[in-house]
Amino acid sequence: MGTAHSMKVPVNVGVVLDKDAKIGKMGLRCISMALSDFYASHHHYKTRIVLNDRDSKRSVVGAAVAAMDLLKKVEVQAIIGPVTSMQANFLISLGNEAHVPIISFSATSPFLSSLRSEFFIRASLNDSAQVKVITSIIQAFGWREVTPVYIDNEYGEGLIPYLTDALQQIDTSVPYRSIIHPSASDEEVVAELCKLMTMQTRVFVVHMFPSLSSRLFTKAKELGMMSEGYVWIITDGITNMLNTMGHLVIDSMQGVIGIKPYVPRTKRLKDFTLRWENKYQQEKVLANYDLTVFGLWAYDAAIALAMAVERVWAPSFSFQSITNRSRNPSEFETFGVSQFGKDLSRALSSTAFRGLSGSFNFVNGQLQSSAFQIVNVLGNEERSIGFWTPKCGLVRELKSMNTCYRYSASKDILKSIIWPGDITHAPKGWVVPTSGRVLRIGVPVKDTGFSEFVRVTRDASTNITSVTGYCIDIFEATMKALPYHVPYEYIPFAKPDGKSAGSYDEMLRQVLLGNFDAVAGDVTILANRSLLVDFTLPYTESGVTMVVPYKSKEDKNAWVFLKPLTWDLWVASACFFVFMGFVIWILEHQTNEDFSGSHLHQVGTSLLVLLIYHGEKVVSNLARYLLKARLWYPDVSRAILNVTGGENMAQIENTWIGKPTICQDLSSTRSSSSLSFSSFWGLFLIVGVAASFALIIFTAMLVYEHRVFLMHLDLKAWWRKKKSTDMEAINSPNIAT
Repeated sequence: MGTAHSMKVPVNVGVVLDKDAKIGKMGLRCISMALSDFYASHHHYKTRIVLNDRDSKRSVVGAAVAAMDLLKKVEVQAIIGPVTSMQANFLISLGNEAHVPIISFSATSPFLSSLRSEFFIRASLNDSAQVKVITSIIQAFGWREVTPVYIDNEYGEGLIPYLTDALQQIDTSVPYRSIIHPSASDEEVVAELCKLMTMQTRVFVVHMFPSLSSRLFTKAKELGMMSEGYVWIITDGITNMLNTMGHLVIDSMQGVIGIKPYVPRTKRLKDFTLRWENKYQQEKVLANYDLTVFGLWAYDAAIALAMAVERVWAPSFSFQSITNRSRNPSEFETFGVSQFGKDLSRALSSTAFRGLSGSFNFVNGQLQSSAFQIVNVLGNEERSIGFWTPKCGLVRELKSMNTCYRYSASKDILKSIIWPGDITHAPKGWVVPTSGRVLRIGVPVKDTGFSEFVRVTRDASTNITSVTGYCIDIFEATMKALPYHVPYEYIPFAKPDGKSAGSYDEMLRQVLLGNFDAVAGDVTILANRSLLVDFTLPYTESGVTMVVPYKSKEDKNAWVFLKPLTWDLWVASACFFVFMGFVIWILEHQTNEDFSGSHLHQVGTSLLVLLIYHGEKVVSNLARYLLKARLWYPDVSRAILNVTGGENMAQIENTWIGKPTICQDLSSTRSSSSLSFSSFWGLFLIVGVAASFALIIFTAMLVYEHRVFLMHLDLKAWWRKKKSTDMEAINSPNIAT
């Protein structure tokens, strides 16, 4: 019994990596070091992982053959790897069949998450996690167009939908997508770069394998695309491997902005890095291979697997044969199913600890990240210029996370950046393309009239046309304020003799026809014109304006609001308001429940109907007729506004107003007179007649309806009878009265 308890249970684990690739060599050695370190400090554990490594030979087929061999012959309980997302896609299917967890520390494509496999554990970050970092940088510098340059495979295509969606949310467009095949020749890379040079966008987001990106930037420098005006942003797949690239490649990437997951520089990490250098660089096994975050993830993934295996302890780990296979089984149906695969997958998903790469925990089988680091390639190294966190956005230092109060996307937070071309000011990100054209800006030509807004003059000796004026200055200042450069030229809307070629409507129609790209001038925004072109926000107001003198002392009078109307008009308005309320009450209170209740409630309802009538408060046709007369205006106002904005307004002003006159001296001018009752007596007459007419009709109908009672009863008895009958009709609408 004692001997049995002291024995360690071996657990076969497969490792499928590209052994001749940098990341494959690094991953395998980090996994070996992790298990050695872990079991040295956990010698009491009852389980021991036994590694069985296979070479995937940089292909999907090679990874599939290696995985099949491990599942059939070795019956591994888990597989660490493979390197690429394309290889992982197939291995995940095998893991589902055999109930074997697939743990990848370098497969980052978001497509793998869509498989929703309980046996896939991503010990690396999902590429979509860096999208918000990229868009925050783009938003901070105000770039309005971005061109993604990515590899033509599952790894490259996986990020693009997330990137374009995030760019749309910050109003940044993607005019073109540059796709490069993984095995593209140098000539094909140059051809694609030349195509980018002919376009106006100068902001590029590069997402591809480090090997392909090395050739891309080398050729970009040869073509002059690493000079002033260009912006290059690389994703973490490239940034994480910068320290493994040669000096010639780094020299061609000067000024590039890169992002990568933040790894705390702990003492434990420093000690491990020192051991790494002493152990392998002295043996010349990994000459010039610096440790990257992929190696750290491989180390932590091996630790997490060792912890999970111990939690799912069993006397032996084996496969169970499946008896319900087809009569002619395929190659994929000849292996069994792991008895502890599901338990091992659950144990891995719930594992959390502090690893070399930082906090190492999974959510839905995905490794989580708390921060990204933003670096600038300068000289032979990368220089940190800031960080990004989900809570604070862009920050200069991570220690400032505790003091941030809102999400930030300001470029001023970042440290100084050296851009391509060795410049310190941020590129505008948009220039005229080599095959592009200058924008044609149409300007109006005025033969006569006010020319201070736009003035077009032609020098007869040199035949050079100059365009000046208030509107032109605003247009040019606006162009300078844009975050990108827009070349343009002014084209006067004129005939060969220099005279105006037509009206403003005809000039705007040239934009619709494609003769102008835009128009700059004193163009009024009208409804019919908005159907032809899009207008910017107006920078001046147009309309009818009245300039009148005033006495400044009157502004301090507390009763100045009464000045527009004379006292007799105020009194008449108040009396008619009360009179109208009385008439409405007479017409409604006998048949409308809203006008029942206390006397105060009835008075309030009558006056409220006059103020906010919408048709639902009254039931009497006479009352509705009376209120409709008030609303007709107690529509004409809206029609007047339409007339002032119509084409006939200019003719009306010229006919009745003429040319503007000079105001008299303020000292001898009285303030404008108040409106009096005589100005509105006709309106009061109409309302009074309408109300009286409605009241007379109501009285006549009431007398006729109750003529029998009036002949036999006194007036008080009749009135009590009338109220009782009407209330009965309201409470019992089905009883005839």
